[in-house]
Amino acid sequence: MSEVKSVPRTEASADAVKRESPGGSFLRQRLQQSLAFGTLIVLLAFFSLASGNFFTWTNISGILLSTAVIGILAFGTTLVIITSGIDLSIGTGMTLCSVVTGLLLVNLQLPLFIGVLGGIATGALMGLINGLNVSILKLPPFIATLAMMLIAQGLALVLSGVRPIYFSKVQGFKDIALGQLIPGLPNAVLILVLTGIAAYLVLGKTLLGRYIFAIGSNEEATKISGVNTGKWKILVYTVAGIFTGVAGVVIAARLDSAQPQLGSGYELQAIAAVIIGGTSLLGGRGSVLGTLIGALIMSVLINGLRIMSVQTEWQTVVVGIVILVAVFTDSLRRRREA
Repeated sequence: MSEVKSVPRTEASADAVKRESPGGSFLRQRLQQSLAFGTLIVLLAFFSLASGNFFTWTNISGILLSTAVIGILAFGTTLVIITSGIDLSIGTGMTLCSVVTGLLLVNLQLPLFIGVLGGIATGALMGLINGLNVSILKLPPFIATLAMMLIAQGLALVLSGVRPIYFSKVQGFKDIALGQLIPGLPNAVLILVLTGIAAYLVLGKTLLGRYIFAIGSNEEATKISGVNTGKWKILVYTVAGIFTGVAGVVIAARLDSAQPQLGSGYELQAIAAVIIGGTSLLGGRGSVLGTLIGALIMSVLINGLRIMSVQTEWQTVVVGIVILVAVFTDSLRRRREA
């Protein structure tokens, strides 16, 4: 932080930060969020009419719990994508974090706080490695995080012995996700809200947030101003890894087990949520509120398809179509603004 304060700010840097700051694209963000929110309302109405079992508290609670995991992953991914990066490792990385938590709590029988902290630290370490690969080794983010995705998937299977780790004997662990500090509201949803607030503060109230938008909007201009963009991108990926670690703990607590073969596909849902929420894949634009709405859309869509007994294979097809439409819409919007 001290390094950045000592670096003189040039006009190019100021323009890069300002051009795609949260306030600079306020109207466009609000329009995108309104469209996403309207889509969410339409989906809720459609599935409610299609099935009487959809709009029950049990099902709505399940949607919120599912949104908690996708949303937490998506918040971290939002930070990365705004820098015009990508992180494909969040799904299997989340699984590895849950497995490490299980090893610490069940196999080593460490205190609950240490086990949870270890799971989150594992996510931070993966994010740090991703950042180093992107910034120091100059690997494309797609390749760097694809490699980490495979590494995390393999390590989760190796460390667990390809067997689930159950937390039934770990007192209080399940309450992390399913307990209710606020009556009627699962703790997982409360964690979703808290992580969303944290992501909002990072983007809108910190120097890191300013440089996230600046790097995504015009990294070269930010470099010319004297800012070490590589170090800031390392920090961005590390922070995103922390969100992955939190998601790993939450999903393990929700399932009361660490499933080493779970996680593949979550990265697609999270990235889709981010894009649907208005964050551009080209970088420089995004919002936490839009991501939250996008995560709700993904959860409602997947849950509604299951309620209607749509086969899993077709659910995957629908998710792919949604991602395609979202990316095409973002590309079209960019071309109109050019």
